[in-house]
Amino acid sequence: MSATLTKEEAPPAEEPLLRKPSTRKRLVPYWLLLPGIVWLLVFFALPMVYQASTSVQTGSLEKGFEVTWHFQTYWEAFQEYWPQFVRSLLYAGTATLLCLLLGYPLAYLIAFKAGRWRNLLLVLVIAPFFTSFLIRTLAWKTILADDSLVVDALNTLHVLDVTSWLGWTEGSRVLATPMAVVCGLTYNFLPFMILPLYTSLERIDGRLHEAARDLYASPATTFRKVTFPLSMPGVVSGTLLTFIPASGDYVNAELLGSTDTKMVGNVIQSQFLRVLDYPTAAALSFILMAIVLLMVTVYIRRAGTEDLV
Repeated sequence: MSATLTKEEAPPAEEPLLRKPSTRKRLVPYWLLLPGIVWLLVFFALPMVYQASTSVQTGSLEKGFEVTWHFQTYWEAFQEYWPQFVRSLLYAGTATLLCLLLGYPLAYLIAFKAGRWRNLLLVLVIAPFFTSFLIRTLAWKTILADDSLVVDALNTLHVLDVTSWLGWTEGSRVLATPMAVVCGLTYNFLPFMILPLYTSLERIDGRLHEAARDLYASPATTFRKVTFPLSMPGVVSGTLLTFIPASGDYVNAELLGSTDTKMVGNVIQSQFLRVLDYPTAAALSFILMAIVLLMVTVYIRRAGTEDLV
């Protein structure tokens, strides 16, 4: 009998066992996330909890505040300052729409038409960030002054007649009106609209445009059927990055507006620093956050995309 085993009779070779990663290696991603988690807890979660407890306190700065679970503060704050909430959302929504109308063509130009000038145009877009937010806003007091060239041009073109009829300006005066506040918001937050739009447009495969032309689609049809739908992540993220900070802004209304154009951010700032009514200020902050969060949730679902840039 032969001692040699055939291939079929030979015992199967043992498969090499895959080594499981050590406990230390499995914990590496969590250790890398730890600094960010600690940062969020210390500088976001804890202040939120503190402000939440402040909103249900009663008392005064002299006598001290005490947690009494006075949720009535929320209703009283909203009942008294609801016009400021409406005004804030209206100004922020108008500025966001203007940023989209101004930013989309510029982002399109940079993404598809700029060529070797692309980097220069991107630098010009972010150039306002090289100066202080306060300085940029104060500059608009000069731009919109009664004797400025901009206001003279608007008067000549009878634009101010229309805006005055709409209640956004007062006669031939622009400064200290809703239009001035919206102009400041639009200028300050325009880069937050352009950059996400550019990123989204730049990702579009140029061969899709070529295919549309091969199918005899007009430029308008190509934009409506190809470009704009594919740029929706940039539209959604740009509008969110513009609307959310604009709705809580108080600098533009403080420097460019008047007492009739105060936004809810001005009320919160005043309650915290001047009136020293901390519970009301905290309650207003949470009401604003809840309203914006609800609007953002509905907007993202209606926009039909969650793929944000």
